[in-house]
Formats: sequence, structure tokens, C-alpha cells
Amino acid sequence: MTLTPIPLGTGPVSPEQVVAIARHGHRVALTADALEAMASSRLIIDALVDDATPHYGVSTGFGALATKHIPLDQRTQLQRSLIRSHAASSGADVDREVVRGLMLGRLSTLATGRTGVRPVVAKTYAAMLNAGITPVIGEYGSLGCSGDLAPLSHVALALMGEGSVRTSDGELVPAAEALERAGISPVELREKEGLALINGTDGMLGMLVLASADLHLLLKTADLAAAMSVEGLLGTDAVFAADLHALRPHPGQQDSAANIRSLLQDSPLIAQELTSETGRHRFTRVQDAYSLRCAPQVHGAARATLTHARSVAVIELGSAIDNPVVTVDGRIESNGNFHGAPVGYVLDFLAIAVADVASMSERRTDRFLDKARNHGLNAFLASDPGVDSGHMIAQYTQAGIVSELKRLANPASVDSIPSSAMQEDHVSMGWAAGLKLRRALDGLTRVLAIEILTAARALDMRDGGLAASRSSGAIHAARVGVREVVEGPGTDRYLAPEIEAARVLVHDGTLISAVENALGMPLC
Repeated sequence: MTLTPIPLGTGPVSPEQVVAIARHGHRVALTADALEAMASSRLIIDALVDDATPHYGVSTGFGALATKHIPLDQRTQLQRSLIRSHAASSGADVDREVVRGLMLGRLSTLATGRTGVRPVVAKTYAAMLNAGITPVIGEYGSLGCSGDLAPLSHVALALMGEGSVRTSDGELVPAAEALERAGISPVELREKEGLALINGTDGMLGMLVLASADLHLLLKTADLAAAMSVEGLLGTDAVFAADLHALRPHPGQQDSAANIRSLLQDSPLIAQELTSETGRHRFTRVQDAYSLRCAPQVHGAARATLTHARSVAVIELGSAIDNPVVTVDGRIESNGNFHGAPVGYVLDFLAIAVADVASMSERRTDRFLDKARNHGLNAFLASDPGVDSGHMIAQYTQAGIVSELKRLANPASVDSIPSSAMQEDHVSMGWAAGLKLRRALDGLTRVLAIEILTAARALDMRDGGLAASRSSGAIHAARVGVREVVEGPGTDRYLAPEIEAARVLVHDGTLISAVENALGMPLC
């Protein structure tokens, strides 16, 4: 069944639409109001073509060369030269969903009618997106000021029928060939259009929206991992009580505590640690370790950071970013709205939160492996300690990832290297912040997968197998999900495929779906 295309008008697209188009390949359709707005603003640009007064991007050079007036007969070449020279990225290809997110962001801005491009430019851009044509963009090249110039230039180059692209099935072909196969005519750019195609924060914004969706799932998964560890380490659920968190009512913290309470509800393992007479804990620990007890505070702080990042993304999705811009009352004005600082900052903020959530997860995992702290389980959860090593090296893998996440948490946005003969003397590095956040999220996924794999093993060893489960209903569902792809405890096996199987369960949301089905409600 063909899905109805997502309309692109003069208003913003939603984060959910960005994910649908960038990640899942949904098609787009420009609305009549968008086409009318573009045609109207183009008339304003056309009226300036013969004006003796220089207008930036219309009749001048660019950046540090903006003082040079360009004769009328050289302006088509000016646009071609701009795009060809700026399509200067290098390095490994960025992911397809990043390129599609970038393309969608630029197309959405074109549709506002504030850039002065002809409707045919946006129509061709949309046709490329719908055909699954993905320009090849290297990971290096954007400084995140004047927007993501190099990445966006590779897309504009493909629009002109030049450069390299990948087809919908991933085949690497020349852009001209891909356009011809799809029945799309290349565009010859006219005044102002080259700048309009490359002056935006669309690459870093697309990465922010995709990362926000991923982190939302991972924070729910972190709550699940924490709950499994609390249960597996015979911890207490009393610290997650709603009234305690109402004393420090950060919304994210309250959501995380509510999730963990739900996940541990009616856990026989937790209940058996209470005496029937007093309701007090039998064991002598006065308090659980911070990595168990303070999970809502840390996960909640990460949620608060995510909430802020999402608010920035929503504002940015509703923005028309170009330089110069065609104002609502018909003026052509230079501006600095292309600077990526608002997006770059929050990309870095999220990387910090990701590193901290992963660090706490690794500490919980380590407790399972230490016989002095795991409350009656074998050392390293080995079937036969000494002969077997259990999950000893899985924790090494976590530790290596967490160490890298701390390095990735170093903010890109505090750096700035002047460019364009000091015209662009302060830049955001937002593109770099986005790429490192994507790597950080992959790391967090793997760290949480190892914690869940370890907690499931510990619970099986404590219960004598899944069949004798004393877990809560939600955690039992998680254990069943893990056991569908990974065998239960036994003598040492090749561990890397089991870690990968658990990673997939976390990454694609299968595990959280199973848990939410068992709860009969979504987690916060």
C-alpha cells in the first residue's frame, strides 16, 4: 500500500514527519500555498536582476567576495561555480537518513517562500527526495555557520545533474544518470538560488530530530535496565515512591521514577525481601548504591535535557533560514540566522546526558559481576568461576564504550576556526556535534544492551531459570524477549553475537514494546 505523501506547505514540518521521511522513506508533496509563496517571492528577486544597485547573492559574489559585482551574462556561471566549489566534503559517507533529513529541512525552508527560488527548484528537489536519490556527502566539510554549506552543496550539485548519488537501492551512480532514470530534469540555477540551496542548518537539525527520537526510546530502555538491575541485585523499590520524588518535582525525574515503579510492581523478588510482619527489609543494607537508587535523578536530568533539545528543534523546524532572505513585506535583507549555535549547543548537551546515563548503566552491570556486591551470585555470573569467565569481558566492552562517550561529550560547539578570509570569523561546529552525538547514541545502545543481557542472566541464575521466574510481569516479559534471541546461563559461549542480538532488541524498540504490552500502557 502506497502511503499518502506528507504535505509540505509554508508552515513547519513536525519532528515525527522528519523521522518518517528521513528514516522511513515517506514521500512529500508541495502544497499549493507553498508553490504560490515561492512564485510570489521569486518576482521580487527577478525585479532586482537589472538593478544597478548590488544585491548580495543576486548580483554579487559570496562571502569574502561579496563586494564584487557580477555582470548579468555571468550569473548562471556564478551559481554553478558556487555549488561546485562548495561541494567540497571529504571522508566517509554520512548515513542516508542524515542526508534525507538535510534535504527535507532545506525543502521545507524553500516552501516558506522566504528564499526567492522558483517553484521548479523546489519541485525538482522534492522529486529527488521522493525517488530516493541520496547525494553522496562526506562527513567532513561543514563548520555549521552559513549553515551546512558543503553538505547542502552536494545536494544542490545533484540537482544540477552533477556529482555522485546513491539510488533508492543503494547503488552508487552519477547524479545525471540517477535523474534520468527517475525522469527528473536537472535544474539550471538562476540568481539567488545557489545561496538559497546551501544556507541553512538543515543537516545538524535533521540529526537533532533523529537523535531526539532515538534518545527518547533509549531513556525508557535505561529505566527498564535499571529496574532489572534493582530486581536482580535484590534492591529496594521504596526509593522510587511518588511522594519522595514530589519533594524534588523535576518532571523527567518523576517520569523515570514512575517507569521504574511500574516495572517493579508486584515483583516477587522485591516482595520476598520484606517481612510480612513489619514490611521492613530483612537484609542489612541501609541504602542501595547510587547507581540503583539515583537512577531517576540521572535519567530524569537526561529527560529534561531532551525536552529542551526538542523545544529548540521545534523552533528551528518552524524557521525560514537563508541569507539574504525575502521578508514578508518584500525586502531583501542579509542576516545571521544561518548560525548553528542554537542547534549545536543542544546537540552537545545531549551528548553529555548520553555519556552520564551510560556511565551509570555500566556501574550497575559491574555490581552483578563482583561476588562481594551481587548478593549470592557467582563471580562474573560465570557458570563455573575459574573455568568460565561469564560476563567479565562484556563489562570491559561497556567500559571501553563509556570511556569513549566521555570523550564524545567534549562539546564541539565551544570550538571555532575562522574561515573565508575572516568574514566568517565565528562558526558553530554544529555538524560535528551532530555526528558525534549519533556515535554516542550507538554507544549508549550497546551499553544498555549489555546491562540488560547481564541482568537477565543474573535473574535466571537467581531463579534457577526463566521457567521459575520471580520477576515482575514487565521484567518477566523483558527476560522472555532476551531469551528468544539469547540462550540462558551455561558454560561460556561466543559472546559477541549475543551482545549484538541484545543490541538489536534495544535499537529497534522490540524490548520496550514487549514490556509496554505486558504493562498494558506506554512508559513515560
